[in-house]
Amino acid sequence: MSKAPSWEDAPADQDYAAAARYLSLLMSAERSTELANGLKKGSLIAHRANDLLRASGLSLVPPDDPEVAADLKKVKQGKKLSPVLLVRGELDDERPLTVADGYHRICASYHLDPDSEIPCRVVSRSG
Repeated sequence: MSKAPSWEDAPADQDYAAAARYLSLLMSAERSTELANGLKKGSLIAHRANDLLRASGLSLVPPDDPEVAADLKKVKQGKKLSPVLLVRGELDDERPLTVADGYHRICASYHLDPDSEIPCRVVSRSG
């Protein structure tokens, strides 16, 4: 598959709720809600799929994973993907970049082109 993904202009509302739910596993519910709300205010910036995986320390999910396969199918059908939501830590943190929402979209993009640019909203964990 070689078709490049197209992207929505902004993350979907449910992506912020998903980000808050995921982040609440890593920190207090209050702080996870603050970060999710902060993500709503940020502008979109683009980062390469391979860089996002490297910075987050996450493994590439194979293309036959159900969620990755669903995103690849959307791309093939010409549907737009939602931008990803990220929380930036510090370089010496155990987790310098947390993918709060969009991990499978990053993996799908990587399978299409590791250098593909992915729109992201980023908030700093430190405030």
